[in-house]
Amino acid sequence: MAVDIRVEPLGDREYLVRIEDGPVGAETRVRVTDGVLDRPGLSGSEEERIVHETVAFLTERQPVIDIPPMIDLDDLADAYGDAYLEELARRVARA
Repeated sequence: MAVDIRVEPLGDREYLVRIEDGPVGAETRVRVTDGVLDRPGLSGSEEERIVHETVAFLTERQPVIDIPPMIDLDDLADAYGDAYLEELARRVARA
């Protein structure tokens, strides 16, 4: 079963994301940052799409229940490095 990811804009570059993987669900707030938006391949991309693909990236690497309650994209880029940023650019380009 595919993970269901729903993104809701909150304003000021913050998004509430509801994630469901079968009976397991979680919520997280995602803050979009210039450091990620200004990257090649992401500049000019829709923020909501970047948030969705970021959460999809995370759910492929950890259980939904382990998704943190708050995600800052700069912190995520620091943690995963170029692997995250390159994969994010590929995913957004496909959309």
